[in-house]
Amino acid sequence: MNTFINAVRRGPYRRFVPLYTLVGILVLLSFITRLVLLARPDTTIPLTLATLVHIFGMGIFFDLVAASYFCLPLALYLGLLPNRISGWKAHRWLFSGLLLATIYFLCVLAVAEWVFWDEFAARFNFIAVDYLIYTNEVLGNIWESYPVGKLLLLLIIPSALIWLPLIKSVSHSLAHPSHWKARLKGIAPWAIATAISFVFVSADLKSASSSDAANELAGNGIYEFFAANRNNELSFERFYASIPEEQAAKTVRTLSSRPGEKWLNDKAGSVQRAIFTQGPEKRLNIVLVSIESLGAEFLGLFGNNKGLTPNLDALASQSLYFTDVFATGNRTVRGLEALSLAIPPTPGQSIVKRPKNENLFTMGSMLEEKGYDAAFLYGGYGYFDNMNYFFSNNKYRVIDRTVLAKKDIHYENIWGVADEDLFTLALREIDQSHSQSDGKKPFFFHVLTTSNHRPYTYPAGRIDIPSGTGRDGAVKYTDYAVGEFLRQAKNKPWFADTIFVITADHGASARGTSNIPLEKYRIPLFIYAPAHVKPQRIDRLMSQIDIAPTVLGILNMSYVSKFYGHDIMRVAPEEDRAFVANYQTLGYMKAGKLVTLQPHRKVTITSLPNGLVKGETPSQIADDTLRNEAISFYQNASYVFKHGLYLDEDRNTKPISSSDFKDPLTKSDLARH
Repeated sequence: MNTFINAVRRGPYRRFVPLYTLVGILVLLSFITRLVLLARPDTTIPLTLATLVHIFGMGIFFDLVAASYFCLPLALYLGLLPNRISGWKAHRWLFSGLLLATIYFLCVLAVAEWVFWDEFAARFNFIAVDYLIYTNEVLGNIWESYPVGKLLLLLIIPSALIWLPLIKSVSHSLAHPSHWKARLKGIAPWAIATAISFVFVSADLKSASSSDAANELAGNGIYEFFAANRNNELSFERFYASIPEEQAAKTVRTLSSRPGEKWLNDKAGSVQRAIFTQGPEKRLNIVLVSIESLGAEFLGLFGNNKGLTPNLDALASQSLYFTDVFATGNRTVRGLEALSLAIPPTPGQSIVKRPKNENLFTMGSMLEEKGYDAAFLYGGYGYFDNMNYFFSNNKYRVIDRTVLAKKDIHYENIWGVADEDLFTLALREIDQSHSQSDGKKPFFFHVLTTSNHRPYTYPAGRIDIPSGTGRDGAVKYTDYAVGEFLRQAKNKPWFADTIFVITADHGASARGTSNIPLEKYRIPLFIYAPAHVKPQRIDRLMSQIDIAPTVLGILNMSYVSKFYGHDIMRVAPEEDRAFVANYQTLGYMKAGKLVTLQPHRKVTITSLPNGLVKGETPSQIADDTLRNEAISFYQNASYVFKHGLYLDEDRNTKPISSSDFKDPLTKSDLARH
């Protein structure tokens, strides 16, 4: 590097020695980071020559693109800096100090990439951008999970070793006068390179490999961060394969039509319909528990032999137990979106975090209209991931850790109180809700846990796995807390008339950016109410958006709905389907096939892995039909939210009765059933 620097120093652009120095350091550290991530034991990539050329060839290209962005401020500074200030001794010392700080920052960034990869198997993406908003939880989580203090101190050593040999060359370049024309010429290539990168370079250029990990390694963390900052919401119409909106809406209506339903809204794209059931409604209480990261692979019911979930495994024989349920996404906000809105996951951010997400049609708003006390309980601070705002603006009361006194907390970490304390709070709030109406006003409580999350810590003495030793312990502790919650609930006067719905917000390690690891999206679902729900195992393909309509079906409720999910107990098996997605890849599972929709209007159809779905129906549907169905659901869901057609206030709120069904469904609709 010094040889190169000396050559530049003797030329007309000697002022820009610090710039070329920083570029060299950035590219070198990026190369080392890529090499180290590739060597991780959990990075499984076919090490062919073509793959390695892709990773390192495309990698260097993106490193240089990242350098054009990252170093542009320095290029402008050096080009516009007057000679009298540049050569000032105090300035040269200050500049050398800032160079050391920048090198240290790049070293820290390299370690941060390791940590991010450990969690998401990806370079920095929109999640990293998102987490900057929640520095308390995110930085606190990192501090509790890794030896951050020691790492930060140790990183001073490589930073200093890189910096020390460069001080003399950098200082001399600043001291040497440089003509203003040469300085302007030195700025020009960096400004042009940045402009070209902004217009023509996309993160998608690295996605030439069939391996998700290889494509991620070919990227650059700095570039990916800024690219994600620009693209954390994706327009379906602009980026995805689409069909005429009228056709998409018609397909959705056809596939969503059931006997006992009537479409009520003629607005283009609307999914508003009346659902009518025979007989009286069961005004039972509902407690929905969504457990953090509880992938099905942790349960003995699904083949795990570690004995981590004795309480949930035992619950299966007392419940409606579903074996083929898939999370719609790989983050908590996606699970909350699916469980509350019952809408397919649209590309980009979850609706929970988007603008204009107030007054939507939710499970809470529908039950609130039915006279329920609807509440959302969270063991952490609900400002995280916009949860408080979303739920409080959609007919839920919000209760989080701020209502707990210190004496009521046995244990807490950066994410929230221990699950047992959350469930104690839930019992207290449910008791209060029940007593205030003398049991005459039913309640709906959605409870979100936190303990099954890194750093995986919990109160000592509860289970036989020490706190903080890994996810297995966190899963077993959460299972313990759920078991204690149900045991205490059995002694409550409201227990006999309550349905408990226990599921997960998403699976664990459901990582990936373009490929969807379906086996990691499987989650458990139990619907438990000894006095009202007959135990049964259900091998039917479904996703989280079907949970709310299925629960309402068990309660025999008639209501005006905008839900895209369906009551799994009232549809034919050949209609089973599931929606699975990450922030840019949208998946549609049906009839043994997976349709994936990706940016650049890419559509692929593949067979599901053998044995993935226990209740799988053999494929009798043409690929073109499946493609049309997948596009229709996702396109219509995006359209409906964007155009305000999922608002609760847009819904017909009069009570539903048989008189609403004087006009029967069409003969073709009835024939389908």
